[in-house]
Amino acid sequence: MVVVEPRKGFDLRLKELWNYRELLFILVWRDIKVRYKQTALGAIWAILQPVLATVVFSIFFGRFAKVPSDGIPYPVFAYVGLLPWQLFAYALNESTNSLVSNQNLITKVYFPRLVIPLSAVLAGLVDFAIAFVVLLGLFWRYGIVPSASLVVLPVFILLAVASALAIGLWLSALNVQYRDVRYTIPFLTQLWLFATPVVYPSSLVPEKWRALYGLNPMAGVVEGFRWALLGKAANPGPLIWVSAGMVVLLLLGGVIYFRRMESTFADLV
Repeated sequence: MVVVEPRKGFDLRLKELWNYRELLFILVWRDIKVRYKQTALGAIWAILQPVLATVVFSIFFGRFAKVPSDGIPYPVFAYVGLLPWQLFAYALNESTNSLVSNQNLITKVYFPRLVIPLSAVLAGLVDFAIAFVVLLGLFWRYGIVPSASLVVLPVFILLAVASALAIGLWLSALNVQYRDVRYTIPFLTQLWLFATPVVYPSSLVPEKWRALYGLNPMAGVVEGFRWALLGKAANPGPLIWVSAGMVVLLLLGGVIYFRRMESTFADLV
């Protein structure tokens, strides 16, 4: 018999998370199957969302508003920005609602609750991988050859996942106590989209404000994606470093807050 007792002091218990890695894999696989089960289009939804958004942005921002795209064909410019953004938005929404959605599991068995929002975030990587195939088609269509900076792309994928997890930990814990938190997510992501250089380049932001702009963690992620895939002449180094630092702070704070609230989840959910 295993007896679970409260720990003395404060411990993030990250080693415990590793011990439950098999449960994490099971939950990720479950989320993937549930997402595509009994759907008419299946995995095509992962392609339709960024493709249709790219078409709309290309018409209204690229053709009508004449938004600059740093010399990159606007459809490619927008789609490259939408790839990490769609990953972030999906993972943020799923992780925020993950604890409430798994209330039966939380109230019946012990395991590190951090596994639940983490599995919700990792499941979004499947949609990302499917949508990435379309980007290869766009590169062929416009005769674009990825730059040598492509080798650092996994770093920015990791930053996108970490950004979603960082915010998701805060919001998922809050959503257990205040159920109206989930209703703010669509509004939050809509505002956040236009505060992120998805449909416009960060070069439109005045130089003196660019470091401050990097406090938006997704600003560095999106610009990093464009730099890694398209090899823009200007390396957005300072913007990326500020965003990366912000992700680390938000993630550390999110894990601490989540762990502090973890003991109340079974009672409140």
